Amino acid sequence: MCDRHVREQPVPQLDHTVSSISRRHMLRSTAIGFGAMAANILLTEASVSATTTNPLADRPTHFSPSAKRVIFLFMKGGPSHVDTFDQKLQLDRDDGQELPFAKPRVQFAPTGKLLKSPWKFHPAGQLGIPVSELFPHVAGCVDDICFLHSVHGTNAAHGGASLKLHTGSDRFVRPSMGSWVLYGLGSENDNLPGFITICPTLAHGGVKNWSSAFLPAYYQGTPLGVASQPSTNAKLKYAENSNVSPAHQRSQLDLLQLINRQHQEMAGDHPELEARLQSFELAFRMQMEMPRVEDISDETVATRKLYGLDDEVTADFGRQCLLARRFAERGVRFIQVTHSDTQVQWDQHSDLMRGHTKNALEVDRPIAGLLRDLKQRGLLDDTLVLWGGEFGRTPTAQGQDGRDHNPEGFTMWMAGGGVRAGFRYGATDEYGYYAVEDKMHIHDVHATMLHLLGLDHLRLTYRYAGRDFRLTDIAGTVATRIVS
Repeated sequence: MCDRHVREQPVPQLDHTVSSISRRHMLRSTAIGFGAMAANILLTEASVSATTTNPLADRPTHFSPSAKRVIFLFMKGGPSHVDTFDQKLQLDRDDGQELPFAKPRVQFAPTGKLLKSPWKFHPAGQLGIPVSELFPHVAGCVDDICFLHSVHGTNAAHGGASLKLHTGSDRFVRPSMGSWVLYGLGSENDNLPGFITICPTLAHGGVKNWSSAFLPAYYQGTPLGVASQPSTNAKLKYAENSNVSPAHQRSQLDLLQLINRQHQEMAGDHPELEARLQSFELAFRMQMEMPRVEDISDETVATRKLYGLDDEVTADFGRQCLLARRFAERGVRFIQVTHSDTQVQWDQHSDLMRGHTKNALEVDRPIAGLLRDLKQRGLLDDTLVLWGGEFGRTPTAQGQDGRDHNPEGFTMWMAGGGVRAGFRYGATDEYGYYAVEDKMHIHDVHATMLHLLGLDHLRLTYRYAGRDFRLTDIAGTVATRIVS
């Protein structure tokens, strides 16, 4: 291998013929049918490289990182940048007039004349950065935020744009960015998954948005709950066994480990079998650790109020953000928090005023609470918080009071993790339709994120089907000006 992140060798398979008494034969002969089935599944899945028995071990970076982990706040459906963080005075002035330049050749749906924002913007922070009145709490945190005003993508449909944001591709099944981060860095916690997605949506890409695709399965995201259910249901399934005590489970696992060790001694050195032995141990440890993380009853009244858990409007998303902090402080590498429901949450093709008002009320206080909580705990310095949707929205009207999808130019923002705080990078045109200054493609966002984590996106590769793949495909440029 020319690079530690390139896996070129074929995955070894366990030879079950080396011993006259195999594990599978032993399980069958003792009539433990379910155990035989489970063992067969575990032992025939893709196993670890012969170079390590722990594929999730903490790994060195390519260069010194400024961030150790990522919290991605995904606003499903596409929030309008011109109504939230990208003030356009000329749009206000020319409300109701025709757009004075050509619209994109490919549009999701026809739109009409210019539509000004129904919300006022107010200067915030030391530099007076304009923020919509939709986000009064986040406005109080702008001195810690780096706004990316020139992000653009290639797809005007939710499914393709969402996949592009999460995986770097809108056409093919590719590993998600959380899987790439875990693959590149390993895990800091032996008792928890390294990549967790809280209340993910099952629409528009669904599981592909947190899939490891052709990366080994241990880099897959672990979902907690779904977007269509309250976040109180966002718990790991089957983590607790009410029928068997932990001590009894421990004794069962010790016996299983003893049998496996004996088989290993007879069969010789098999790193893949060693990895399976460790997987049983991880599953047991996670039974102990995960319920403690998910139980927020030990949080103070002040902390719960900070996240908005005292208000039914903010409580659901607030709990997701609080869980994200609890996972982050325990070393989980990549945590995604999704604001969505059975509909496409931020997708206001009509009734923009009502929809965006409702959405912003649900997330504004929890997001600000997360940023403040991370900062006061000393976690914001090495935690990168990324906010955004799959695209923005048009400055032209759809119907009377809506906006269409717009991947041509929109706003995302980063906070913490070594980014330049209280800074605005890039710009859209005077109406907010196209990115025109310091344009930042989704691949550039990914490259910059990996750079902050100490990973060179050009070197973070994985060989599959005869090609070295990476999150940024054959593109991607680090936005070095936003790095502090």
